[in-house]
Amino acid sequence: MASISPTTDFAPSRVHHSAPATTRDPRLDFYRGIAMFIILIAHIPRNYWASWIPARFGYSDATEIFVFCSGMASAIAFGGCFLRQGWAMGSARVAFRVWQVYWAHICLFFFVAMSMAAIDIFGGFEKSYVASLNLSHFFNDPMPQMVGLFTLSYVPNYFDILPMYLVILALMPLMMAFMQIGFWAAAAASIAIWGVAQMGWLALPAEPWSDRQWFFNPFGWQLLFFTGFAFMRGWIPAPPVSRVLIWSSIAFLVLSAPFGSWKVFLWVEAAAPDLASLIRKAWPLTSELRDKTEFAFLRYVHFLALAYLGWVAAGTGGARLKVLADGARGTGAQSLMAVITKVGQQSLAVFVFSMAMARLIGFALDQTGRSVGTVALANLIGFAMIISVAYLAGWFKSQPWKRNRS
Repeated sequence: MASISPTTDFAPSRVHHSAPATTRDPRLDFYRGIAMFIILIAHIPRNYWASWIPARFGYSDATEIFVFCSGMASAIAFGGCFLRQGWAMGSARVAFRVWQVYWAHICLFFFVAMSMAAIDIFGGFEKSYVASLNLSHFFNDPMPQMVGLFTLSYVPNYFDILPMYLVILALMPLMMAFMQIGFWAAAAASIAIWGVAQMGWLALPAEPWSDRQWFFNPFGWQLLFFTGFAFMRGWIPAPPVSRVLIWSSIAFLVLSAPFGSWKVFLWVEAAAPDLASLIRKAWPLTSELRDKTEFAFLRYVHFLALAYLGWVAAGTGGARLKVLADGARGTGAQSLMAVITKVGQQSLAVFVFSMAMARLIGFALDQTGRSVGTVALANLIGFAMIISVAYLAGWFKSQPWKRNRS
């Protein structure tokens, strides 16, 4: 590998597909905002609305949206720093973000653990909310678990996305170093790491008392992150708008649904039992290819097909989203798009808050019952809270205290 100078220009001289993005893409924030609402729905315990999220209809789900869009956002936030300031300063910028995500993870864990413990102590309920999150080991023997928590060798299931994300971020300087050789060196490194992860050789331990691994293996999921990164940096050309690609994507999403979703499979079984029997026999053959922990191949293809359709639907540069917003100016539709976009812009703050609130919303539903009305109200209150957090985070980031008073 060539030596890396602190002032190295990381714009890939051998790749001239398109100019890297330097401003936020409206499509990025809009789709990531949608993912934030889906993630909240998915993490509220026994939430009936979760029966209709994307994960119930195919291989990929909101996690893929979050990781892919995070790669795109990182290309804007960090890629430009590598370009302007060189590898050392770019790596320092990434290290600072890793530090932020690390403490967000720690704080999220302690808040949720404290909340569940408070309910168990003062609630007097027969159900243990600490046990429902499998946190009994932590409270029964906190000393080794505390060490494991801070060293990321203890990663409870509910708290597994942020550790995955920070490890992927930590791989960014490595990928930018490979870019000094050329785009294909970086691409080969990412694919090779993903391939090794598929063999189970890069699994990370999640708890000391069992052989459970991290539910999201960052070495598998980094492939999706750096795919989004490469698209946004212009290292990979934007795909053409093609009827063949559009219909191929639709066909793959529809035909793969019975293999990736029990919900869809049961529909097929009710309509065509013989076909369902064949699908059931083929199900084990696809299990490894749809594995979520290592981010298996079918999940990657499924998400790319879905992302392509979303990209086509939004139009070049998000033109159709802009037209929709402009055409609906002053209407509820424009306001809705603005709200979704704001949530996408503040995704880390919104994500951490939603994960903390989801368990408390679930507790509230346990007390009120899960009727159609109470579940709808709980979800809508959750939406209102994450929207408020997004606007509040945006307000703090604007540093209003620095403005001159008129």
